[in-house]
Amino acid sequence: MTKPNDLLPEGLEDRLPQEAARISAMMRACLDVLDAHGYDRVRPPLLEFEASLAGRMAGVEVGEKSSMFRFVDPASLRTLALRSDITPQIGRIAATRLAAAPRPLRLAYCGDTVLIKASQLDPARERLQLGAELIGSDSVAAASEVVMLAVEALKAAGLDGIAVDFTLPDLVDTLAEKTFPLAPEAREAVRRELDAKDAGGLKAVGGAAYLPLLYATGPFDQALASLRAVDAGGALKSRLDGLEAIAAAVGDAARITLDPTERHGFEYQSWFGFTLYADGLRRAAGRGGTYRIAGSEEPATGFTLYLDRLAEIAPQPEGLRCCYLPLGHDRAAAARLRAEGWRTRAQLAAGEDPRALGCSHVLEGEAPHPL
Repeated sequence: MTKPNDLLPEGLEDRLPQEAARISAMMRACLDVLDAHGYDRVRPPLLEFEASLAGRMAGVEVGEKSSMFRFVDPASLRTLALRSDITPQIGRIAATRLAAAPRPLRLAYCGDTVLIKASQLDPARERLQLGAELIGSDSVAAASEVVMLAVEALKAAGLDGIAVDFTLPDLVDTLAEKTFPLAPEAREAVRRELDAKDAGGLKAVGGAAYLPLLYATGPFDQALASLRAVDAGGALKSRLDGLEAIAAAVGDAARITLDPTERHGFEYQSWFGFTLYADGLRRAAGRGGTYRIAGSEEPATGFTLYLDRLAEIAPQPEGLRCCYLPLGHDRAAAARLRAEGWRTRAQLAAGEDPRALGCSHVLEGEAPHPL
């Protein structure tokens, strides 16, 4: 019977056995891919000092754009926060505990994050993030490795129809310096109208020169050609050449599109960002890109997958054979079955129904027999 106090807060939910099994299977498959490519897993704590969590990514100020739960630590009397993103913690680890480690440094992670408030499109306030960070390199080769790693991880998780949407998070700032000059105070207005894909609004805020960017979107080859035409002064040549090289590395492993002005989810990325999609998934499967770690100013490239979202479409793992162990069963025989990969469920009382408990076999003597 449900009691009023049994209700969960908005944006939080239980993961019942089948869904939990899908998430666990995806986690193992993705982490195995990262490990196979030489990414070492780290496990940062669930909460830290707020200043560290909010200030490790260049471009994100302490307390700005933050949706972290905060409270005062009774031991230090400093403000603590529950993490809303694991990437800043990886940046802290790289800049401190692993500062002397050889570069490039390859790290992987998986853990829960919590938000104070989620969006209407994605109301979940607890998210399970899994990802990888390649630290110490800002090259096209590093970006290519990370994109391919993300695609391979999604495929290992059982997802199909993988698509990657490239973006250039610092596009407006780059063009505003020389090619299409804009005063610093006008840049945010131009970004806002580009986000809204509003041609009239773009003209109204003095961004008429940026209109071609609205149409440089879509399938990668077509959008890249349109963007190269915009870049008459060559301000973006190296970035566009880099995008082309990354796309070539991905090849036919995923469908590639380009939306150069997309900024949602790219608060601290620098010259390159990407969003991952999969067939059947209503929202993004993950995001990644290049950035700099605030404090050390070290370049890095990484990605994050949202495993709880992926559980919506991930295949259900095949159930392991489950053997019922009657009262007084041979414990050594049961141990051998578990060592061979069986699941076992031991009888606790008379009158139990092995089939209702999900068992397909029963241990008779030293061997399992079908029910």
